[in-house]
Amino acid sequence: MSSAPLRSPTLRPHRMKKDESFLGKLGGTLARKKKAKEVSDLQEEGKNAINAPMSPTTIDIHPEDTLLEENEERTMIDPNSKEDSKFKELIKVLIDWINDVLVEERIIVKQLEEDLYDGQVLQKLLEKLADRKLNVAEVTQSEIGQKQKLQTVLEAVHDLLRPHGWTIKWNVDSIHGKNLISILHLLVALAMHFRAPIRLPEHVSVQVVVVRKREGLLQTAHITEELTTTTEMMMGRFERDAFDTLFDHAPDKLSVVKKSLITFVNKHLNKLNLEVTELETQFADGVYLVLLMGLLEDYFVPLHHFYLTPESFDQKVHNVSFAFELMQDGGLKKPKARPEDVVNLDLKSTLRVLYNLFTKYKNVE
Repeated sequence: MSSAPLRSPTLRPHRMKKDESFLGKLGGTLARKKKAKEVSDLQEEGKNAINAPMSPTTIDIHPEDTLLEENEERTMIDPNSKEDSKFKELIKVLIDWINDVLVEERIIVKQLEEDLYDGQVLQKLLEKLADRKLNVAEVTQSEIGQKQKLQTVLEAVHDLLRPHGWTIKWNVDSIHGKNLISILHLLVALAMHFRAPIRLPEHVSVQVVVVRKREGLLQTAHITEELTTTTEMMMGRFERDAFDTLFDHAPDKLSVVKKSLITFVNKHLNKLNLEVTELETQFADGVYLVLLMGLLEDYFVPLHHFYLTPESFDQKVHNVSFAFELMQDGGLKKPKARPEDVVNLDLKSTLRVLYNLFTKYKNVE
């Protein structure tokens, strides 16, 4: 956001005096009641133990970050994961999406951890996406107020997501604590639930080091955290239909379905001396979909409404989106497929769209 967010006073404990501090030796035992120099050595060794298994790149760990309460846990992302191109792309896509949704609110998100932790942006985002008003204070400066707002916002999110089987991988403390992994899990779930017009990179995973304190000892664990799978698994996991069954259990019948749909579309496109041989590729730019809708509904589509020779991804998405609007004008329900999926040559999405047309217009001459 444009205004600097208030930093929580509890995010980073105060430094303990040198003679009061203690640090577990990872992989070994905790030395107690050591002299000041020995404590300092342990402190440095603890940092090295956390950093060494990760990579030659040093994680930016403050010494007090390893001074945990009993059973307390903290996580850090492997710096190599932060530099991964797909991880960076995921963050960029989500930031751009949030800014597009909230453009009328004059909210600009630049960094997810710093701009979303206090609940203000999340409140506005959910209100816009769900078209509902949340009963929360507009501005909250105190940590208690921020967490109360977050609690209300996240409860509303959970009410939307839980009935659809989403696993909740975040909570008030992790979001307010600026845990990037939790924030990303939340945003991915919202984007998928509200069918955001974006293309999330698939199979994005990060390596995470988890630091825990158990019985006075610091322990580390390295885990792989999966942030995205495939678009189809995320979008269609709870909306399986006949095409899922067809692809999974009757692939031999897929060619029969494709042949029937090709015959159907060519019956109409041939009137314009056009012919389709490959469903997944020839409908990807949206041109044939727009023309087909005009033929099926018996009207001429003015050329200035779409790109007859689209060159960019956005122009193709515009065409497919426009075709979807024409379908809805013709009385069809909004397609389950996303325009981006059709443009990205997702065969199942394209088949779903064409099959809906076939069902309604198969008897049209």
